[in-house]
Parts: sequence; structure tokens; C-alpha cells
Amino acid sequence: MNQLFAIQRKLDERILEDHNLNRREIHAEKMLALLVEIGELANETRCFKYWSQKPASDRDVIAEEYVDGLHFILSLGLDGGWEEVPEAGAPAAAGVTEQFHQVYEAALTLKETFSKEYFLDLFQAYLALGYQLGFSKEDIEAAYLQKNEANHQRQEEGY
Repeated sequence: MNQLFAIQRKLDERILEDHNLNRREIHAEKMLALLVEIGELANETRCFKYWSQKPASDRDVIAEEYVDGLHFILSLGLDGGWEEVPEAGAPAAAGVTEQFHQVYEAALTLKETFSKEYFLDLFQAYLALGYQLGFSKEDIEAAYLQKNEANHQRQEEGY
């Protein structure tokens, strides 16, 4: 999974160059984008929709939303100079909804104190969420690579 940082770096550099930006000036937007992506993932899992009987979205849709968040987490790691995957995922919470809470809390903590420790906490919580959603490391990597290719295509098309 460590190789994903190099792949993310290429996408980040392309976006920064194409839009004449630097990493520091988009930090707040990147943090908000991550929070939005986490919410979009929760929406597709429908784990919190106690009032609804509609099932979760297809596994492929959930995987795509999951790796959208992973793109931003990897990018934040690059921003901090932290290109390592946590040793193991954090212990899973008592359920998917609670794991989403842990991910949000970790993201907000990282927003307030941008440090390697809090970055690794967020990454661990996010990996634990992925595992709770039924994805293996191999599933996550494959979905990331597929979405990364789509993101490059979007850049070519002026997304």
C-alpha cells in the first residue's frame, strides 16, 4: 500500500501545476473535501439511516466512495511529508456508524493539529472502516488504482 503515495504524488503534482496552486494554500479545502467524501461514503452505506429500509449501494459504489476519501488522506500525508501506512488498522469500533464517528473525530483532530501522530490515527481509523465495510487491502488498492486512473482522465477533460 506504500506505493499509493507515489501514485498520489503524481496526481497531486498534476493538479497543482494545472491550477497554479501550492500545497499550503489548499490545505483547508483539502480537509473539507475529505470530510465531504467521508459523508458521501456514509450516505452510500446508509448505515445511519435508521428510518429507511432501502439497502446500501452496490459494493462497487461504496468502494469508489471509500477510495475518494483515501485519495485525500494520502494527499494530506504527502503535505506533511509522512509517506507511510500505519502498521495495522485501529481496533474496529462497535459498528460501522461508530467507526464513521471515529474517522470524523480523527480528521477533525488532524485539522486542528497537523502532525504525523494524528495523521496516522486518521489513516488507521479509515483503514479500520474499510475493513469493517468488507474490503481487504487488495480490494482497497485495486479500487484506488481504478479511481486514480479516472481522476487523471477527469483532469484531461477539464473536470
